[in-house]
Amino acid sequence: MMKKLIPLLLFFYASWPITHAQDRLSPDRLEALLTEVEREVQDQAKLTQVMVDMIFSFSELAFQEIETSRYVTSILEENGFDIEHGISGMPTAWWATWGSGKPVIAFGSDIDGIPKSNQKPGVAYHDPLVEGAPGHGEGHNSGQAVNVTAALAVKGIMEREGLEGTLVLWPGVAEELVASKAWFIRDGQFKDVDLVFFTHVSDNLGVAYGQPSGTGLVSVEFTFTGEAAHGAFAPWRGRSALDAVELMNTGWNFRREHLRPRQRSHYVITNGGDQPNVVPVTASVWYYFREMTYEKIKTNFEIGIKMAEAAAMMTDTEMTYQILGAAWPRHFNKVIAETMYEHIKHVGLPTWSEEDQTLAEAIQKEIGSDPDGLKMELDTLKVPVAEPSSGGSDDIGDISWAVPTVTLRFPSNIPELQGHHWSSAIAMATPIAHKGATAGAQVMARTALEFFAKPALVEEAWTYFNDIQSKDTEYESFLSEDDPPAIHLNEGIMARYRPELEKFYFDPDHFDTLLEQLGITYPTIRESGEE
Repeated sequence: MMKKLIPLLLFFYASWPITHAQDRLSPDRLEALLTEVEREVQDQAKLTQVMVDMIFSFSELAFQEIETSRYVTSILEENGFDIEHGISGMPTAWWATWGSGKPVIAFGSDIDGIPKSNQKPGVAYHDPLVEGAPGHGEGHNSGQAVNVTAALAVKGIMEREGLEGTLVLWPGVAEELVASKAWFIRDGQFKDVDLVFFTHVSDNLGVAYGQPSGTGLVSVEFTFTGEAAHGAFAPWRGRSALDAVELMNTGWNFRREHLRPRQRSHYVITNGGDQPNVVPVTASVWYYFREMTYEKIKTNFEIGIKMAEAAAMMTDTEMTYQILGAAWPRHFNKVIAETMYEHIKHVGLPTWSEEDQTLAEAIQKEIGSDPDGLKMELDTLKVPVAEPSSGGSDDIGDISWAVPTVTLRFPSNIPELQGHHWSSAIAMATPIAHKGATAGAQVMARTALEFFAKPALVEEAWTYFNDIQSKDTEYESFLSEDDPPAIHLNEGIMARYRPELEKFYFDPDHFDTLLEQLGITYPTIRESGEE
């Protein structure tokens, strides 16, 4: 099951055709257009706000981002983008293009939510709209607003100026399951793309190059099949698939002591049987194996397979497994990052209001963090460190090993929250999210316009990619040609909660903001002494 090499990948992606390219605009003209595109994004702040609020209200989980994808693609289609729906066999994935020629610059951002993180925006304590429902407890509702606003502003200038190049927008489907981008790369979706500008919500404006802290991973579900029997009358005639799951988990937990400290691994039992008096004929457990390099991820994955095979032998059951997601460790492009950071310094952080700071300090206090409020100083350009620390994963890593890529982090959320939690949804349909997304869109638009105007910068980005990033590393996918995307995931959860969530979908024809529609006073905080 170890996956195929893609030996020609770098050749296909290193096909930038312009050699010793000249700038397409004079320095003075470019500077004037940068000022214009930044102003245009600010003028479109209402569109940004509506998109942020609308996607927040959909609250859709991975692979079930139906309303989100329909909404975003409708805006793009109305503005002249050609849309290819259902790429890589994922109904909620799409590929939107406008323009022609080189460079091809692709804007991406994630769209899925977090289980059980439903929360009223602007309320600084736990108060869900729909108890137990999913929500945007990561803030993925904001990134498409950044990208669409920036793309429309850049498109307008390119049309008027006759500036050659192609804009692409695409969604990070199922990022919380790291379950789409490796499939996009496997299927050649980015083969003609020259640069990728990715966006992700944060609490500051920032960008990095090299390998940041964090891990890559393989996400895999192991399924055991045994023999059913009456649990009291004749249990000896059964072969318990659940016993195999529990033995695998026990083995892995003992093995942890002998794994590198920077590995991360976790599991959930997705199927433990039907009822106690029937020996479980099938049972499944879902693992994430995380490490700092492809080779070490692969090693831990192989150990996991051994554990599963041993558990099957001990219980006389059969075992199969399916890869549900995969992510390479990330590596971001120095040339794009340095160029983008100059625009970050120019745009700067939003001006936070007293109400914004009050909300931030209240939720920080609520969850036990220091009540320091929103960031007031701009982040620095993050440069590579000798030993990146362990942590989370993001399947933008696979794309970063196929195309020069960076992730712009924009300030739409509150610092010092614990992540993947209802508290991370509180700011995400408030003025904090709206202002942060506008600032992010200004940076995206300015950066893209500079690269469209300076083909030599694109060449420099590819030189870094080929001569430094990829010099001693060859991308090898964890996927085979036959691994399907796990589009069945979360179907049942969304079928259960969508009818209740629909009652709160944002209606911008009748309300200015989602806060207004919900009747929420901004900010709503606990009164002194209230529990």
